[in-house]
Amino acid sequence: MDRRSAHKSGPEDWQRPLLRHRGLVNYQIITQGSEHYKLQVQLLDVEGHIVAQGTGGQGQLQVPTARLWWPYLMHEDPAYLYSLEVRMTAQTAMGPTADFYTLPVGIRTVAVTESQFLINGKSFYFHGVNKHEDSDIRGKGFDWALLMKDFNLLRWVGANSFRTSHYPYAEEVMQLCDRYGIVVIDECPGVGIVLVESYSNQSLQHHLQVMEEMVRRDKNHPAVVMWSVANEPTSSLHPAGYYFKTVITHTKALDPSRPVTFVTNANYQTDLGVPYVDVICVNSYYSWYHDYGHLEVIELQLRTQFENWHRAYRKPIIQSEYGAETIAGLHEDPPLMFSEEYQKSLLARYHSVLDEKRKEYVVGELIWNFADFMTNQMPQRVLGNKKGIFTRQRQPKSAAFLLRERYWRLANETRAGAGGEVEVCRAAH
Repeated sequence: MDRRSAHKSGPEDWQRPLLRHRGLVNYQIITQGSEHYKLQVQLLDVEGHIVAQGTGGQGQLQVPTARLWWPYLMHEDPAYLYSLEVRMTAQTAMGPTADFYTLPVGIRTVAVTESQFLINGKSFYFHGVNKHEDSDIRGKGFDWALLMKDFNLLRWVGANSFRTSHYPYAEEVMQLCDRYGIVVIDECPGVGIVLVESYSNQSLQHHLQVMEEMVRRDKNHPAVVMWSVANEPTSSLHPAGYYFKTVITHTKALDPSRPVTFVTNANYQTDLGVPYVDVICVNSYYSWYHDYGHLEVIELQLRTQFENWHRAYRKPIIQSEYGAETIAGLHEDPPLMFSEEYQKSLLARYHSVLDEKRKEYVVGELIWNFADFMTNQMPQRVLGNKKGIFTRQRQPKSAAFLLRERYWRLANETRAGAGGEVEVCRAAH
């Protein structure tokens, strides 16, 4: 039996309107070995009551009054999970043998319009972070204590989402996102697609295989709302159009229930891959990698960026990366690069434009980065990438408090707009 084969959804297709009272859970169970067995499938609520059941290796369970999986801070009862229990009885030489497997299941819908990202039919705004699997001592090694620390910090800062930059994270991370209601943009290891050779048929076939592996592993997580097939490719090169059309079409065929994107830093006039995405994810580092120190140009450049992309494609936009290198404890007034004041000033200028455009077609903002992380040694890095709002040891910089104030305000506004409680900040303490 493939333990990851149960597929959950609301409607079968993310483009259909929300079914308000009836939830659907599609399942497919793969078995190996003897053909002399029976399968019983049950869906249980959190109290252990059976709400739907079926038999056989494939089918659809209908939940007449489904409790939906909602993101953190979007609903008074977020991250509701059912349990899908598959019970197998097989005939063996020793007589009947039984076994069962339980999979957490969330029921929710995802949809994209020209200007909105919808979860369960309600407008969702990504206010979150980019992350890395990295820390002191452990490096990229898995650490439960660190993971729980990170999730506590995500909730403290009021983040409702993150992108798995730039690779799928450990399955334990995805399971916690399901349980905590943290929305995920799940990204494959498609980073460094920059040379013409990167678009060869051999690379394309490998990329398709990688997407199959990622979708197969993570498709049952309600927290995953969108697939990202690449980060900052040279999408203006001639082969990029066919390449990304193929990868995105293939990913949609693997999973029609979720939108697909890739993260671009190309010019809107020359990007050949963006016509095929559902949501435009844009990275920009105004007043950092160019116009050094000139914070005053950010608003004009960022506003122009958004207007150009939306005019060209009429799709929702996420500011998928922005930020500045910051050495904790370095203070300068007026703000100078690498100081905590510069990071705060840069973020504040981005936020002023984001507040304008989120009322129109911008559907999210993800800071780069959640925490400082180690990189290869190079003249541009001071013991790694220092764009984190937390240090590598998970201590807050000044920007963490700026972001916390903003994210809780956004949570209050979006909850109020969805008919929820306005006073949600108490959960941060």
